[in-house]
Amino acid sequence: MFKRLLLALTSASLLLVGGAHAADHPGSGLVLLTENFPPYNMATNGKNFAQDENINGIAVDIVREIFKRAGISYSLTLRFPWERIYKLALEKPGYGVFVMARLPDREKLFKWVGPIGPDDWIMLARADSKITLETLDDARKYKIGAYKGDAIAETLAKQGLKPIVVLRDQDNAKKLTSGQIDLWATGDPAGRYLARQDGVTGLKTVLRFNSAELYLALNKDVPDETVAKLQAALDQLRKDGGVDEIMARYL
Repeated sequence: MFKRLLLALTSASLLLVGGAHAADHPGSGLVLLTENFPPYNMATNGKNFAQDENINGIAVDIVREIFKRAGISYSLTLRFPWERIYKLALEKPGYGVFVMARLPDREKLFKWVGPIGPDDWIMLARADSKITLETLDDARKYKIGAYKGDAIAETLAKQGLKPIVVLRDQDNAKKLTSGQIDLWATGDPAGRYLARQDGVTGLKTVLRFNSAELYLALNKDVPDETVAKLQAALDQLRKDGGVDEIMARYL
């Protein structure tokens, strides 16, 4: 009786472990995560959860094509918030997240495929704003809106600018027009795209303070051979003019 009970408990434990592993790694490919970050990645219904064919954007189309060319299987999920999917990609073998700025303090945390596209960092102001900036230091006296967990917000915080963060970057567009913030620190072209989607136009760039490149970041346990195949596929896609063609669909 005791032996049968022990066997049953052991079998149940193995099923639970196997089930958890399967949930973390659907299928046999990489688990790719992304967020709403138009025009690079976005849910077709505008919501904060979507899977596979219900996600589009510049980076999504590029990632799909390079995985196809490399012959590597994957699943794709769009989730919210950014901090959650970043942590999953950092901690779980077989996971990846995009698009991410490749910063010095992130360099050794992931394996990288890219660049997928540019992401200039800018300060936007209302069209009627009298604010003029020569350097980032000039912005210290203003209320600056940024996106929580984003590289721009993190960089500003490290430099002591104390950005006011929100969970959705597009919320900063209306905060800016309503006067809740003086400046919006965001990416270009992403910020302008988000503002237009929310019916906000006429914003002006008062400072361009960094040029970043966006990448697919893969967990460090992803085999180097897989990373190399994906990088080669992206390099060839760019050489063929495919990257430019994809960008032209959205911009």
